[in-house]
Amino acid sequence: MYNTMKKLFLFLSLSLISVSLIAQNVSTKLQQAFQVFESDSQMRNGIASLYVIDAKTGKVVFERNGQVGLAPASTQKIITSITAYELLGKDFTYKTQFGINSQIENNKLKGAIYIRPSGDPTLGSWRWNATKEDAVMNRIIKSIKANGIGNFTAFVVDANSWNDEVIPDGWIWQDIGNYYGAGADGINWRENQYDLLLRSGATIGDPVKVIGTKPELYNYSFTSYVSSAAKGTGDNAYIYFPLKSSTGIVRGTIPVNEARFVISGAMPSGRDQFIYTLQDSLSKAGIKRMLNSTTEEANAIDWNKMKIIHTETSPPLDSIIFWFNRRSINLYGEALLKTTAYQKKGKGSTDEGLKMLKDLWTGNGISSTELNMVDGSGLSPLNRVTTHAQVSILLHARKQPYYTGFHLSLPEFNGMKMKSGTIRGAKGFTGYHTSKDGNEYVFSFLVNNYNGSASAIVQKMYKVLDVLK
Repeated sequence: MYNTMKKLFLFLSLSLISVSLIAQNVSTKLQQAFQVFESDSQMRNGIASLYVIDAKTGKVVFERNGQVGLAPASTQKIITSITAYELLGKDFTYKTQFGINSQIENNKLKGAIYIRPSGDPTLGSWRWNATKEDAVMNRIIKSIKANGIGNFTAFVVDANSWNDEVIPDGWIWQDIGNYYGAGADGINWRENQYDLLLRSGATIGDPVKVIGTKPELYNYSFTSYVSSAAKGTGDNAYIYFPLKSSTGIVRGTIPVNEARFVISGAMPSGRDQFIYTLQDSLSKAGIKRMLNSTTEEANAIDWNKMKIIHTETSPPLDSIIFWFNRRSINLYGEALLKTTAYQKKGKGSTDEGLKMLKDLWTGNGISSTELNMVDGSGLSPLNRVTTHAQVSILLHARKQPYYTGFHLSLPEFNGMKMKSGTIRGAKGFTGYHTSKDGNEYVFSFLVNNYNGSASAIVQKMYKVLDVLK
């Protein structure tokens, strides 16, 4: 018995020594690889932060500039995702309600159709069969017919619970008009996104014509200053919507000889697009709007006195976060941030959502100064987040019931499960990795103000992260 215990003790001691040596070896290799990275010419005026911990023990494997706030770009989405899981729950669903408050006489409604927004970013999305435009419209029409409604006077949107500022602080004009710069409103539609169809000329320098949009945008037009460029140059065109203007400006270049070149833009108002689409769909179904007045907003609707005739329910949060991280959909991040505030405080506000986010993580030991955030997606160059904060939040998530879904949502780059982030002059990767020898790591790697190409800096970052393999 004594000899058996002695052998077991010796085995455990050797195992611990082996693990310790492996950790020291990885730390040394990371230090060497990071020094090479920092001395690279692309980092002459840049700054990098790398924070790596052992996922099982929580011990720091390597750290450099871990407490320095840097622009995280879309790696910030992991913070918004985990915060949404914590405050809303993985099974949370959005519910957009439609109601009436008038008596029906002779199968005709003498009143308005009321809409209670939920901030659902999936309404009309093509990513799920149940949320596609036709499916949503068919359900609403079916419910309205089932309640004997033959016509109505107006749509009235409950404007009380959602902040008027659709675009967060710090988003730049070039981003706002394009699909990745779609802000979040109380009513979002088709991910507040449309396709702009362009036709280029046969010769470099020829003007490019706008031939349409898909879907049709109501009450908006476009002026093209786009020119034809060499074949293979790709999409270098950007959409700009001046404030309080119904005419979008398109600038840049697309390749020559394109009969139907598609660039994607952000709808100036997803809510208005939804209302017009709904009105047209109802009209085609024989349900007419009696007045031509604009859609009304109301700030004092008593929903307890309303008859709810239909509720649109979104996919569960777990599924939303899958697409949020896999496709890096900025709209989803802004919607989730506002939703936490709406659900807990009754007001869909970015500022309130950020306050709740910071309160959550300061309560878990992370300083609020490490989460200097102005949006939920990371699109703003004003954001500053530390790699220490990101790794701490990732480690927290690893211990939670929703971890399986969150881990699944992370894309795979360089053979590692991690979220990437890219804005001008900033690149990041943050996530989890299990090495060949079974060691598990949580890491965040942010780089700001590098020079040269993004593809080149990415390959050099991969070389550092390869040490964890």
